[in-house]
Amino acid sequence: MNIEDQVREAIVAELKRQSEAGQRGLRVQTGEAETITVEGRINLDELTMAVVGSLAGGP
Repeated sequence: MNIEDQVREAIVAELKRQSEAGQRGLRVQTGEAETITVEGRINLDELTMAVVGSLAGGP
């Protein structure tokens, strides 16, 4: 897996996690591999930590 795939997967996974946690009315809809529809507020600190963690080999 290349770095772009890692970042993409980390972003989608974290947005879905935030959505499922009910944070800020966030709704996430995935479509094609290159697209995602996001509606609501996103916690950027948590998103950043998830992406950095995925690049560092974290969960």
